[in-house]
Amino acid sequence: MEAPGCLDRWAKENDGLVARWRAVIASRNDSVVKQTLQQCHHALSQLLRKIQGLPAAVLSLPLELTVLYNTLIFQINVADGFTNEDAQEIEQALVRVLDARGLVRGEMSIEELWQKILLNTDMQQLAPVVHRLAGLQGALWLAANQLEKLKVLFEALSTTEGHTALSSCEPDRAILMLLSTWALPHDETTSLLLAQTSRDLKAVLYTAAAFLQGLRLMEEGDPTAAAGILQEAAAGLCSRRVLAEICTSIGCCYQRMGKPQMALHYWKQALQVDFQCVSALYQSLVLLRHLGKTDAELEALGLLHKALEGSGQGASSTSLHLLVRVELLVQVPALVSVLSTPNGSEVKYLLARRCLQMGRLKEAVEHYLDLMAVLQEKGWQPQEFLHRLPRVPEVFLEATSALLQQEQYQDSLTVSDEIIRRIIDLIPNRLTILLGSDQGEQGQPVQSPVIESSPPQLASSPTLSHENTESLNCILWASAAYLHQGQALAHLGKHKDAISQFSRCINLLFKVQFIRTGVAGDEIAQEDLCRQEQVLQAMKSLALLGRGCQFLQLEKDKDALRDLHLSLQVNPELSPCTCFHSRKRVVC
Repeated sequence: MEAPGCLDRWAKENDGLVARWRAVIASRNDSVVKQTLQQCHHALSQLLRKIQGLPAAVLSLPLELTVLYNTLIFQINVADGFTNEDAQEIEQALVRVLDARGLVRGEMSIEELWQKILLNTDMQQLAPVVHRLAGLQGALWLAANQLEKLKVLFEALSTTEGHTALSSCEPDRAILMLLSTWALPHDETTSLLLAQTSRDLKAVLYTAAAFLQGLRLMEEGDPTAAAGILQEAAAGLCSRRVLAEICTSIGCCYQRMGKPQMALHYWKQALQVDFQCVSALYQSLVLLRHLGKTDAELEALGLLHKALEGSGQGASSTSLHLLVRVELLVQVPALVSVLSTPNGSEVKYLLARRCLQMGRLKEAVEHYLDLMAVLQEKGWQPQEFLHRLPRVPEVFLEATSALLQQEQYQDSLTVSDEIIRRIIDLIPNRLTILLGSDQGEQGQPVQSPVIESSPPQLASSPTLSHENTESLNCILWASAAYLHQGQALAHLGKHKDAISQFSRCINLLFKVQFIRTGVAGDEIAQEDLCRQEQVLQAMKSLALLGRGCQFLQLEKDKDALRDLHLSLQVNPELSPCTCFHSRKRVVC
């Protein structure tokens, strides 16, 4: 057994470390908080090893379990969550409690150890420290989403305090009821100093459990019940960041209930609580788009982009300085889904695209230029896929379209050059694509005299391979870039140069041949290929039309009529009056 002098010295060492931590927190000196956290954790771990280096004894158990509690509180924060080591430390402590009491034990699970200790009447004097440790065990199981184990543990805790489990309670509320009625058996003001009080730990557990239950109900398709439980979580102990996340989740519930105004109210509340809760802003703009409120949507997009740009300049508020916090207990896919937001580049693209769609050309051009500068800095490749963005060449092509509409023709030429430079070496000499059954009458490819003869590249089946899909993409991207260049040069009055670019576009498009085999294939894949064919035919028609108009400008009527006729042949739906428009106007 340890001498009383050792226990007193160890108790003072524990209190000194906790007091030091409290002083650092009170000083609000963030620069030393992390360093002090690490130092206190290390010192408490060493103290615990000294205590556990001796055989377990009844007299030292309150101190040992308190030091273990404080060590784990720091350890959980240092590791930014629970680890297997935490569970092992708790299990080892329970074994030492049984050994000190001389209780017979065999091979027992952690759940059986808890039941044996909590239901033993000789453990009443250890109730305060055991309850604290049980709170940490509950936090560990809550973080691991092991709710049944948590429920059984707190039913046993309630039994030790003379409470009976509420069998009539709804299943969704059983754990919350057990946590709310958990009676802490000890006034901590007269005990050893604690890194986090049992009362605060209980409040964090309740908030986290309510948050998790609400998210689960929302995921299961019961937004009404979810909103009710999440509102209880919002009233609990948590940081501003977590409160904002809870408000965002409540907003999502109301959105699913078909109450958009209530959803917007809670998302606004989330932003008022924590201005860095960008998920609330993103959810708002998605709903505003659905409601057709374009101006409000664009404003939200602008605010979201600014928020994402400044997100690295400061962390969301965790001013409570609780070491075991709700953030460490609630890390589930449902929350990740609710809080999912695009990155800065994705938002910039959404801004550019929406401005272009709404005819706000000047703003669209500015956003596209900003986005392209970022992509250029990253050194994009044509094969690259960006999360939630179109392929990079498509973004650049949208930019050239905006520049053309804004009459920034030289800039449009420059951007198109960049697309062509990156893609041209990836284009095959010829690409033949096999389609299944007919998808309606399609114009057959027109044989152009400028096509070079080379062996066709055949797809092995009606379902296009990845390599051939990429080849088709590259042909379409480069052709669109040449088409845009032809249009820009036409507007600049450079008719011969425009004819050259339209011809390059046409030559590329005639590299692709679609052949219908009559064999049924994957329906979705076939529909996609037919759409690609329609895009190709439309581009071919526009390029022929554009080149014909340029021949008209040069008074080469024979060549002009040939191209205009071919344009109609490729795309019969093209209006004849468009083809024979006034010579004084360039149509492209």
